[in-house]
Amino acid sequence: MADKTQFDSRPNLITKDLHGTDNSIPLSPQWLLPKPGENKAGVAEKIASRMICEVVPFLRVKRLSEKAVLPSRGSPLSAGYDLSSALETKVPARGKALVPTNLSVAVPEGTYARIAPRSGLAWKHSIDVGAGVVDADYRGPVGVILFNHSDVDFEVKVGDRIAQLIIEQIVTPEVVEVDDLDSTSRGSSGFGSTGV
Repeated sequence: MADKTQFDSRPNLITKDLHGTDNSIPLSPQWLLPKPGENKAGVAEKIASRMICEVVPFLRVKRLSEKAVLPSRGSPLSAGYDLSSALETKVPARGKALVPTNLSVAVPEGTYARIAPRSGLAWKHSIDVGAGVVDADYRGPVGVILFNHSDVDFEVKVGDRIAQLIIEQIVTPEVVEVDDLDSTSRGSSGFGSTGV
């Protein structure tokens, strides 16, 4: 359990310096702007004083039933967190099924969670995953859509690992309507124009 005193105003982040003391910094351009009466040297000193700072994001997870299994990674360098089934489910041959995890999550701001297939299920059983985006402001239950591309039914048991949850950083620029776009050597060529 994380020490809640280390949380700053951003609900998914803790900040601490090399000595483990709280050293919260706002990660915004406004923080770098000089304050009234502050010169460039003051800004540089401010940056240097906070440069060695560790920002550790949390993936906050709520179990919605006793059968829910917390996401976990198979190894220290694994990109994805394994998601497990909370209900016995049959995925019909050449069909699909929605498998509940009975979890809700809160991903760090500036990220989203992508639900991706597990390579073992894809290779051994032709099981794929579809429509897997969990937004940072979504707080509902996480379900996994499984597609069965084989000719036999696939049985999912409680606790089976069915997918991976991968946290990815995103950029969400404002939409601006323009009269024209800059030209490129490729132009409007697409749909296989560069080769199959």
